[in-house]
Amino acid sequence: MPDPNTPAPAAAPPPAAASRQEVIADAAIALLAERGMRGLTHRAVDEAAGLPQGSTSNRARTRAALLELTVQRLAEREGGVLGVGELPPPAADPGPLADALAGLLHRFLTRHRTLVVARYEVALEATRRPELRAIYDRAGTTFADAAHALLAAWGSADPERHAQELIAWTDGMMFLHTAGRVTGSRTPTRARLRAGYEDLLRGMLGG
Repeated sequence: MPDPNTPAPAAAPPPAAASRQEVIADAAIALLAERGMRGLTHRAVDEAAGLPQGSTSNRARTRAALLELTVQRLAEREGGVLGVGELPPPAADPGPLADALAGLLHRFLTRHRTLVVARYEVALEATRRPELRAIYDRAGTTFADAAHALLAAWGSADPERHAQELIAWTDGMMFLHTAGRVTGSRTPTRARLRAGYEDLLRGMLGG
């Protein structure tokens, strides 16, 4: 029986509320996915975020500043979905890694399509705006470095090249099932994605 004189454990602190900057950036991401680049304005972000007019301008005075804020938040949210900590430790058989990567990709295609579409909007805009290109590429370096380290740990003989190929295959599947010619068709199952990753990884790593 618990001792009535023993103090009760402290309650866990509530999760931190999103900052004003995060609220603005999240609204901008949603607008990019819904309306495209032309629909991204300071006024539209204020309305979508439920904030007083002028709130977005106070955080990001120019369109370039708003795009930079959005790209940085997009990278943060994508990183949260990726869940690198879920990946298995290196082993002789790449099957478990293929299964884990399939789960991550399936998560994007089913629960986080908004992030995928928003990233494509930013990527296309970056081809026409050098200043945005630099920001977009800088954000993407984190994922490229992670793929390089992952494949090196798993024994790739050429982790830089293999990382590029892994990212290219993943991006290709995202595009195909989000904005490509099979858009609107059935989202591939996790098992189908796993088969694709397994073919790719066995070619890179053997096993």
